[in-house]
Amino acid sequence: MSQSTVLYDTPGPRARRLYRIIGALTVIGLIVLGYVVVNTLADNGQLEYEGVWEPFVTPAFLEILWGGLLDTLRAAVFAIIGALIFGVIFGIGKLSEHRFVRWPCWLIVEFFRAVPLLILIVFLWSLYSLQLDRSFQALVIGLVLYNGSVLAEVFRAGINAVPKGQAEAAYALGMRKYQVMGSILMPQAVKIMLPSIISQCIVALKDTSLGFVILAPGLTTVGRQIWRQFGNYLATALVLLVIYLVINLLLDWLGRWVERRYTGGRRLDVSAVGVLGEQERLAQAQVEAARQTATMGGSGVGGTTG
Repeated sequence: MSQSTVLYDTPGPRARRLYRIIGALTVIGLIVLGYVVVNTLADNGQLEYEGVWEPFVTPAFLEILWGGLLDTLRAAVFAIIGALIFGVIFGIGKLSEHRFVRWPCWLIVEFFRAVPLLILIVFLWSLYSLQLDRSFQALVIGLVLYNGSVLAEVFRAGINAVPKGQAEAAYALGMRKYQVMGSILMPQAVKIMLPSIISQCIVALKDTSLGFVILAPGLTTVGRQIWRQFGNYLATALVLLVIYLVINLLLDWLGRWVERRYTGGRRLDVSAVGVLGEQERLAQAQVEAARQTATMGGSGVGGTTG
């Protein structure tokens, strides 16, 4: 008996006919819903070219959008690099055997992942006396602190997921602690953590949209200028949505390319270095669960956008 027949009953003729009817009704329902949406947009003038979609084919506004896109990417790059550094330092710090190192790291990580990201960004901006030319720094620092605290949990879980026998064997060979961490644990842990790291990097990229609140340079701030001038809120939101979607897909593709390069073009299975494939998959699940818990543990916006 195949596994599929164990998990569920094979549908009979009546069940297959019912599925076809449900499928056909679903398609018809989606077509009707699409017609209603398009018709409503047309009735409300949201599909008109002049004053609604015209800015997005006008060179002057395209140049403004391009500038906003570059600012968004700049903020995302700084935030992701800073968050990775923060995550590595405090993730390893939480694993320290020394209390005076472990407890401060634990306190900092728990604090920043518990603070709502939007409030954190506004607070940081207020430290700059709400200066517009400092809004970019406030946004990046807020993203680094929040996403770095989430990544610290990912790194901690990833290192803990490596079988203890790996470290014990290294210590038995006479390796020092920093050598075990840098040469044995981290290389294996990074392979396990890559999918979770990529997911959190995408979250950090999406959270750059919060710069709109403090008028930080970026796509959403540029979008605000456009819809305030033309009143085309929906069209602007759709254009920004498509841009964010495209760059997120590109980031996801880049992350998976790095993953393939790092793992030699094979799926993540570190059996070659002593960990069973099934154990590795369980470890990945543990790391992803730690990332989701860390994201949801804080009530930051990143928790809802991820």
